Amino acid sequence: MKLSKLTLSLAVVGALLVRSHQPAQAATATANLAVSATIANNCTITTSPVGFPAYDPIVTHASTPDDSTTGSVTVTCTKGAAATIGLGLGANVSGSQMRMANGTNYLNYALYQDSGHATVWGTSGAGLLSPGAAPSKAARTFTVYGRIPAAQDLPAGTYTDTVVATVNF
Repeated sequence: MKLSKLTLSLAVVGALLVRSHQPAQAATATANLAVSATIANNCTITTSPVGFPAYDPIVTHASTPDDSTTGSVTVTCTKGAAATIGLGLGANVSGSQMRMANGTNYLNYALYQDSGHATVWGTSGAGLLSPGAAPSKAARTFTVYGRIPAAQDLPAGTYTDTVVATVNF
């Protein structure tokens, strides 16, 4: 019986030792973390000049307008942004007539959306260019077609104007 008491005692001590070396049970909990961002419509605009090389009211442009040059307007917009592009009437406007100045002398001109010079580029209504929603964030360039009417009687010199280009989005 001594042996069985000893065996029983060793078994109890062994069970207690095994039980005391078991790792503690860890608990966990979870929660969802919301993440968000807002992308606003945005556009930028740049231009390249409309520079007529040489207006000749005596021979070349005595009866034919000078349609020899173009410039451009480039807009870069957020994908999907719908924009319109307008061109002002310039710093030397008289009524609705755009004019380049050289001192007190003025050379009339106009800017168009199309090569056929049918749609004058302006700041409202049909004068606004509406290219539709941006298909991507890539820059889009639009040609500005310039025209100086024929037979203007002005002295030689350099005539200039500044037109404000605006993108509305």
